[in-house]
Amino acid sequence: MSDSVSAKSTGASIRLGLKENWPQFALLVVINAFVGGMVGIERTVVPLIGSEEFHLSSTTLIVSFIVSFGVVKAFANLISGQLADTWGRKRVLVLGWLAGLPVPFMIIWAPSWEWVIAANALLGINQGLAWSMTVIMKIDLVGPKSRGLAVGLNEFAGYLAVGVTAFLTGYLAAQYGLRPVPIYLGVGYAVLGAALSILLVRDTRDHVRLEISGHAKQSAPISFREVFVLTSFRDRNLFAASQAGLVNNFNDGMSWGIFPLFFVSFGLGVERIGILKAIYPATWGILQIATGPLSDRWGRKGLIVTGMWVQAAGLFVTAATARFEWWIVGSLLLGLGTAMVYPSLIAAVSDASHPTWRARSLSVYRFWRDLGYAIGALSAGLIADSFGLSWAITSIAALTFLSGALVAIAMRETVKDSGAPIPLEKSP
Repeated sequence: MSDSVSAKSTGASIRLGLKENWPQFALLVVINAFVGGMVGIERTVVPLIGSEEFHLSSTTLIVSFIVSFGVVKAFANLISGQLADTWGRKRVLVLGWLAGLPVPFMIIWAPSWEWVIAANALLGINQGLAWSMTVIMKIDLVGPKSRGLAVGLNEFAGYLAVGVTAFLTGYLAAQYGLRPVPIYLGVGYAVLGAALSILLVRDTRDHVRLEISGHAKQSAPISFREVFVLTSFRDRNLFAASQAGLVNNFNDGMSWGIFPLFFVSFGLGVERIGILKAIYPATWGILQIATGPLSDRWGRKGLIVTGMWVQAAGLFVTAATARFEWWIVGSLLLGLGTAMVYPSLIAAVSDASHPTWRARSLSVYRFWRDLGYAIGALSAGLIADSFGLSWAITSIAALTFLSGALVAIAMRETVKDSGAPIPLEKSP
């Protein structure tokens, strides 16, 4: 779990590895749990606030809060890597939390749906900057040999918090109503996350410099435009990862907005909806403890392909059935498939990126991935308004299966049997 390299910087020994950096690593795990909790406060109750409190009849209009979240988060991701390289990781993390502080208050006091949409634009900034920095900083700390483990632990904390919070908000909503009590959780998350980031987090750019010192030197600096083109289209591994990430969050955005409405249409109560909405991200989060390090040992590609297909199966099961028990099965499959995909994709992008532009490449990947929230929610809303909620779920299930097939064709494996990333044949 560690690299036997160290360097002197500002009078202190800088070393790569989980064991060598576990206090900061653990702190970042806790902070990312609060980042995930900020999304969790919305998974169960916000679509129902739109339909039941603001009496919105259009599914497309109800999911518009996810569109604002997804678009803003995608562009926040896009600039996060560049900001991290120029300003430092910690400053960007703190900026993300400052953007997130008003979000729960805006949802609690929202007099109209437009306030909820605006709150989710700020939430997009919070998630795009804060979540990006927690994962980038963990990768910085552990070095190249444990990227899958680092990402798995990061995403475990974030999405377990999403699931637990989705359950708690559903329970609180059943007891006290959709607002304000369930959203109080978000106030606590925002305050604690901001305080820990400001007071205790240390920047990790010295760890990047150490890794660069032992890495093959690039022939020339690479611009952000070149990184964008390389990550989006030119490199086959980075392209395969980017499109799979987009489709993965395509179906997550759909499930966020459509599933509560779909379950309500069968007469399911808000507390049981909260259970279903918790199972998916909780399964996703917990299993990443295993799937992250497994991607270091088994490789990224197989987990990504199989995970996309398992997600598709979960969506098909959900759309084709009308019983709570089968919806649990569908949620478990969706969580299992996403757990296989999520850390493997981030690790695959890290494998294919030089340390000097890895943060920017990850930001481009996360741009495409989280743009999927907006595209998925909007597409699902339009399909649901035209053909029904079941058709919206089924259509995105088919797209998810096709995305996995594209990874099977386009991606080359980036990990040897030993668990070490395969070196790139060349740098751009």
